[in-house]
Amino acid sequence: MTDDTANLILEHLKALRNELRVFKHEMREDMRDIKNRLGLLEADVAQLHVDLAQIRVVLAEHSNRFDRADARLDRIERRLELSET
Repeated sequence: MTDDTANLILEHLKALRNELRVFKHEMREDMRDIKNRLGLLEADVAQLHVDLAQIRVVLAEHSNRFDRADARLDRIERRLELSET
């Protein structure tokens, strides 16, 4: 192998090493970004769970109120003899 051929191969290997270094750097940045965004998504999902739990509590409270109102309405209808037996 001549010196020119060896130098050419060495230059190609150096170029490949540099490209690989740049690629690895970009991949690290991309992975950091993906992890960041995943963390934000996890926080959003957790907040949705909290919001959903709060909505369920409110719905249960409203359901209880409607049940009490329905019972009162039944009582009123019975007193006024408006209900069908």
